[in-house]
Amino acid sequence: MEFIKSRQFYFGIITSLLWTSALAIIIVEVQSQADLRQTLLELLKEYNLGGIIALSSLVNIPIFLFALRKEKIPFAAGLVAGCFLLFLVQFFL
Repeated sequence: MEFIKSRQFYFGIITSLLWTSALAIIIVEVQSQADLRQTLLELLKEYNLGGIIALSSLVNIPIFLFALRKEKIPFAAGLVAGCFLLFLVQFFL
């Protein structure tokens, strides 16, 4: 559990959240004709925002595999922790 003290661990969490957020915004922008804020509020009201987050979190899989191949274990653990945080967001939505 020493990797939690590593900067790479926290960098992995931030990377996971940023890539997922970016892909979710891209998906919403491509699929919607309205502005981003209105579309996100509508998705939240219709209980569909969790699905968009789940779909966009799939971008973390190749990043995770690349980190494992380069033996960046703390970074990969941070990616997993970021995915767990995203799971908690989906659970409470």
